[in-house]
Order: sequence, then C-alpha cells, then structure tokens
Amino acid sequence: MNHQPVNATTATSFLPMVSVVVPIYNGEADLPDLLNCLLSQTYPTDQVEYLLVDNNSSDRTFTILKTSAENCPITIHPLSENQIQSSYAARNTGIRAATGEIIVFTDADCRPQPQWLDALIEPFVNKEVVIVAGEILALPGTTLLEQHADRQETLSQKHTLGHSFRPYGQTANLAIRRIALEKAGLFRPYLTTGGDADICWRILGENIGRLEFVPNAIVQHRHRATLQELQSQWRRYGRSNRYLHELHGVDLMPEMTRKEYGYRLIRWLLKEVPRDIKNALAQPTLRPFSTRRCANDARSGQASSVTTAGIAGKATFVDLLNTPIGLFTARARAVGQRDTKLPEKAKIIELL
Repeated sequence: MNHQPVNATTATSFLPMVSVVVPIYNGEADLPDLLNCLLSQTYPTDQVEYLLVDNNSSDRTFTILKTSAENCPITIHPLSENQIQSSYAARNTGIRAATGEIIVFTDADCRPQPQWLDALIEPFVNKEVVIVAGEILALPGTTLLEQHADRQETLSQKHTLGHSFRPYGQTANLAIRRIALEKAGLFRPYLTTGGDADICWRILGENIGRLEFVPNAIVQHRHRATLQELQSQWRRYGRSNRYLHELHGVDLMPEMTRKEYGYRLIRWLLKEVPRDIKNALAQPTLRPFSTRRCANDARSGQASSVTTAGIAGKATFVDLLNTPIGLFTARARAVGQRDTKLPEKAKIIELL
C-alpha cells in the first residue's frame, strides 16, 4: 500500500465517470440524511451516477428511491435485488448497471462528507492504482458504548489496511477500478460478511494493481449503541474470520481461555480501576470530545452539537470500562468464529 503524491494539475483535469453503489435494506429512516450528503458532493454532477439498490426491504425504501430519482438534481438509479438477501448480491446488481470507470461503494447508514468523492477519485489518476480506501469516522454518539468505540476507532480503515495477510478497505468507503472487477470478478453474492476483504485480496493477489489509502476521503458512520447491537457486530466479525480462513487460509483469531478471562477481570478490578479513579480525581479541567458533523447540516442538527463537555465522570467511566467491554467483544467474536461454517454457495464468484 503506497501513499504517493498526485500532481495537482493532472488531478484537477482527471474527472472520470463515477458510479456510486449503495445497498439498502430497510433504510427508510437513513435515506433523507444519505441523500442530503450525496446532494452535497462537490464532484461534477454530470460525471457521477448513484445506483441505490433495495435488497428486498419490507419498509418504504424502494418507493422513496423511485420518488427521489424523479425529483433529485443528481442522477439516481433505483434498483432492486430481491433474489438473494445479501448486501454483496445487491452491490453486484449495482455494478452490472453501472457505466462508470470507477465503482465507489458506501452504505445507507453512512454520511459521506462533501469532498468525499473528489478525494477518493484523485489517486486513480495513477493507472497502477486499482483500489482506493477512504477513512471512516464516527458520527457523534451519546452512549458509553458509542464513546468507547470512538476512543478505540473501531470503524477506522487503519485496522483492515494493517491486516497481516493483505490490506483491504471496507465497503463503507471503497472505490475500485472497473477493469479490476472485470478481471478478478465481482463480490461473492451468497457471502454475508467478509466480502470486502475477499474482493480486495483477489484483486491484489492477481497483481492487477495496488491499493491506496486517502485519509481525507471521509464518510461518517454511527457506532453500536446497545450491548445487543455490539454483540451482533462482533459475532459478525468472528464469522468473517472463519469465512476468510476457509477462502484464503488466513489464521483464525486466537480464543481466550476461561483462565485468561478471569486474570484480565481480576487485573482490571485490582489495578486498572484504582488507577483510573486516581487519574480522574487528579483531573483539574474538563476536555470535551471533538464533534463531527456532516457538512450542510445533513444530520439536521440532531447530533451535530453532542459533546461531553462538563461531564467529567462520563469521560472517566468510558476509560474505566475499556477492559470489560473489550472482553465482551472478544467473547462475541470467538463465538461467531467458532459457531459458523462457510456455506458451499458462498464460494461462488459472479463475473461482470
């Protein structure tokens, strides 16, 4: 993975046709904010199309998509994937309908910033670049779990780009040159998790080109706010580990023993809790968390002013719970990895 500077003059004149593919399942509540962020993009509107793919939703998603396509000043193509319940199958439907040289991916619950497409497309001026990953930052959160995940940068691409097998970008903020998809194939349509790693690794493994990371191509995403949501997220990570192990031979994540869990909890109670309490009592001033917002107030002001200024205990409590939350997620990931097996159909790779 390289980070080579791009000539400013060349980059300014480089404006390829771009197709943005967004799979959507029961996304009625997310669509207004998503569409507002797409409307705010600074990339030339005549050089980008948005393929919004309903994946058999039971709410009003597809109706809203059709209405938006009729009334929006940007090019929106409402599509439907009702045969396979998988975001990867929905993405494949979007790719097949796309006309762009560059295919960009994000999700319905993501909030792309206005300069997102400009920054994400710029590295493709270099023909050796076939995959570009942008950064994923958290939307402001109010719960302890959201604040913990923000501190840990759970969603950041730095975790996947640093994978020990090969780097990969998450489909929440990813762009792939069309020719790479023509050579390596599309997403595995029956895969339910791990498809972003799989498609990046197949492209990189065939030496089609290289991957570039652009930290200023930003989308925002909300963290899980409840224990049930957090458990589901990390079990999915565990299933992904298992699937990628079977598909690519990567190492499984080591599972902690009961003895190790017990040791970590005792260490937390006897060492970390007293230390964090002492540090909290020693803090003379408050430092508010930074707030992030979708420009042009795409969140309608609902979350843009959330901070923890003036609540010293909250910031301290987040630190205090690092270990038990970490053990909770490690357990969920271990269960997901242990209790799943790659379905035979998930080995299928569709072609463009």
